[in-house]
Amino acid sequence: MASVNERLHSVLAQRGVPPESLAEVCEVDPKTVGRWLGGRLPHPRHRFRVAQHLRVEESFLWPTPQPVMGKPGAGLDTKLVGTYPNRASVPRDTWISLLQQARDEIGVLVFSGTFFAQSNPHVAKMLAERAAAGVRVRLCFGDSNGQAVAIRGREEGIGGDTLAAKIRASLTYYRPLLSEAGCEVRLHDTTLYTSLFRYDDNLLANPHIWGQPASANPVLHLKRADATGWFDNYAQSFEDVWASARPWTLSQEGTTAHGQD
Repeated sequence: MASVNERLHSVLAQRGVPPESLAEVCEVDPKTVGRWLGGRLPHPRHRFRVAQHLRVEESFLWPTPQPVMGKPGAGLDTKLVGTYPNRASVPRDTWISLLQQARDEIGVLVFSGTFFAQSNPHVAKMLAERAAAGVRVRLCFGDSNGQAVAIRGREEGIGGDTLAAKIRASLTYYRPLLSEAGCEVRLHDTTLYTSLFRYDDNLLANPHIWGQPASANPVLHLKRADATGWFDNYAQSFEDVWASARPWTLSQEGTTAHGQD
């Protein structure tokens, strides 16, 4: 017999959301929500909507979700923890908890990634704390003077100068990290197909759709399970870009302007 879902009970109480309201959001009968509270595992689409509405990570409410399986021989030794229709749909708690729980490495690959700091004003301090605890922190931003940024800005319809200004604005948040042991910041000039956020064996991949800002595109939450697969392919792409990127120093900063990517 399934056990009572104490976490779902607790979050509903904390958020002040009655089961009937959750049922309306998920477009199901209130009795269905009652069965979820009793321990039954909801359909994946309902798990997603519940987590999104309650602003918590899906894996917190259901710690042992059914794994998403690929076709035999597809090399999918990676668990798809969750998917989000756009980056704003990823709960803030997810970003923070993944960062705080990292024990070995944190890797970020973006063009400007302004949201990464604006959604968490203490991100630099938190990254420094993880580095002090032995975590390798690597942040890779677009080179504001590079061709890739100019092309990307034109494709998004905002112009290369605007994207370059956003990158310089984003970098200002990470000045304190330049003097921290275990933290590295580099600038890349490469075509970026996916923004990547790695926390040990968890990785948030934000694919880019031509002409749209990264924030408007889907996010895949991947967890490395075994050998090669999606996770390792994305992780290797980070390593390849990182290897060709150049270290960022304060002397390379230009005029800053705040923006959102």
